[in-house]
Amino acid sequence: MKPFRIFVAAVLLALIPGATAQAQDKIEKPDLVLGVGGKSSLYYLPLTLAERLGYFKEQGLNVTITDFGGGSKSLQSLIGGSADVVTGAYEHTIRMQSKGQDIAAVIELGRFPGMVLAVRKDKAAQVKSFGDLKGMKIGVSAPGSSTHMIVAHLLGKGGLKSEDVSIIGVGTSAAAVAAIEQGEIDAIINSDPVMTKLETDGAIRIIAETRTKKGTEELFGGPYPEAGLYATADFIAKNPNTIQALTNAIVRAELWMQKATIEDIAANVPPEHMLGDKELYLASYRKMHESHAPDGQITREGAQIVLKVLAAFLPEVKAANIKVEDTYDNRFVEAALKKFHGKM
Repeated sequence: MKPFRIFVAAVLLALIPGATAQAQDKIEKPDLVLGVGGKSSLYYLPLTLAERLGYFKEQGLNVTITDFGGGSKSLQSLIGGSADVVTGAYEHTIRMQSKGQDIAAVIELGRFPGMVLAVRKDKAAQVKSFGDLKGMKIGVSAPGSSTHMIVAHLLGKGGLKSEDVSIIGVGTSAAAVAAIEQGEIDAIINSDPVMTKLETDGAIRIIAETRTKKGTEELFGGPYPEAGLYATADFIAKNPNTIQALTNAIVRAELWMQKATIEDIAANVPPEHMLGDKELYLASYRKMHESHAPDGQITREGAQIVLKVLAAFLPEVKAANIKVEDTYDNRFVEAALKKFHGKM
């Protein structure tokens, strides 16, 4: 009778809509630790919305988000094993590949960096070009993070090296604002809402921005994929259904953003992300919403530009034989887009 019972159970399972698919798509690791460097930044808004709108739970995931002061620290958490996946700069995949660490991005959160470089207002008259930043104290989210990498690129455009300035980590929230307003740093590269806050206060003069397609292309010559979700190749290979569930949640948040009103955005962002000023946060969103990825796909053109920029000032990247195709994987995004096509 036992074989007969198994047969009946199999038939009944097949008759339940979606049951077979669910069995095949069992999530290998439903309890996840996700590292992020500065969650309150608009740079990571799709992550915040995926969490707040319940899309992770909808996909069967229990995601614990650990917030760090900058992207380099969240990367360290992945390498050290305290985080399973990270939302951070796409460029980290390239830098780690040059060190023999096989890491790949599976979805893009930001198609442009969304960062702004500015000088303190009382220093503005001294700065006519990137070369005039020589000798200044420049605040970044954290040394080694994407803000540091991008400012190094901009310094290079002015004929300078990172050693020609002092790099100081200031985070991505109120501490970054205070560092400028209290005169602890001369210049800053950061994302919103920090930069809009400083701009509104009249504390800075902007000298470069990557919030928009125009600003990004002026500095990099094309698209520059920035924020993304990445993991080790080993984790992706062993947990494909988990990665698919994560990707589904963030893609759904990105598609939701394409139709959301600014009031919808405001209603789903924690008050503590707004630096105590809701209107300021919404003004920041208006300035940089163009930088958010519309559907999560990383382009080869953008990946090549990031590789070229990094190779220009990182000897280990220049010396490595890196194929950009090994640094990102669009399969999960493509599957998510098929899943939600016509449903959002």
